[in-house]
Amino acid sequence: MSISRVTTPFGAQSTASEVIAGLDLTGYRAIVTGGGSGIGTETARALAGANAEVTLAVRNVEAAKAVAEEIIGVTGNDKVRIEPLDLADRASIAAFATAWHGPLHILVDNAGIMATPELRTPQGWEMQFATNHLGHFALTGGLHDALAAAGTARVVVVSSVGHLNGQIVFDDIHFQRRPYDPWEAYGQSKTANILFAVEAAQRWADDGITVNALNPGRIPATNLSRHMGAVQNAPASFEPDSTAVSWKTPAQGAATSVLLATSPLLEGVGGRYFEDCNEAEPHQPGIRRGVASYALDPGNAERLWQVSLDLLAER
Repeated sequence: MSISRVTTPFGAQSTASEVIAGLDLTGYRAIVTGGGSGIGTETARALAGANAEVTLAVRNVEAAKAVAEEIIGVTGNDKVRIEPLDLADRASIAAFATAWHGPLHILVDNAGIMATPELRTPQGWEMQFATNHLGHFALTGGLHDALAAAGTARVVVVSSVGHLNGQIVFDDIHFQRRPYDPWEAYGQSKTANILFAVEAAQRWADDGITVNALNPGRIPATNLSRHMGAVQNAPASFEPDSTAVSWKTPAQGAATSVLLATSPLLEGVGGRYFEDCNEAEPHQPGIRRGVASYALDPGNAERLWQVSLDLLAER
């Protein structure tokens, strides 16, 4: 039995404020990782503008203070909070999850790093996989009971068209035997984001938790691209004249995240990958759009879940 593709009236140029227009999220509680900059800030601003209580989960608390003040000033919603979170630090993740009390209606796993030089965590994990996937895997799992307590919670996982750069190499996830390539590492971590959404949606459906992943589009001049000058051989879609992906403002880049987090059109929808505010088509060779079949493969998703659990269980 085929499942119909989800479409909405919105598209590549829609903004976060447009997709959330008319919704009242009074009483809803939301967390946005990386909410102190880029599309994370735009996502938080849209949620706060609809009266949600929003927590910015950030590494740099001091820098986020000005962001929170700006959001409060623009929206008139003073329920905007800041909490420290370092997704590459297991202790930081555990502390954040332990400190959270009460239900959680919306979790936007937005923070990420891209194409870094070869870096590793104290555990020896490759940094992009550790931050983009394992950090959010641990955080979301740690907040599972809070999400379940909400009754109809939504988890939104920000992936990327970069997932087309690479499958997960399960036999050498951390580049211990193959040469490190920043784009392969990034692609692998973004594929992991999608597979996490696929498996979590299946495992947590009975808890009323829906989980989806998305490609926000190409948003220039955000903190995500801070390592671009230090790496070479970037995919062609990073060229300014590329038409391979949708180039967007931060407000447009946050639209798909906000849509998945709030829209009645997505009620009950889980385990899927979206771009430009609609469910993505299957990837076609030579076209840098859509979703790769390996990123939605249930076998890959189940395997990654177990690998992730095993890694986090290591001492």
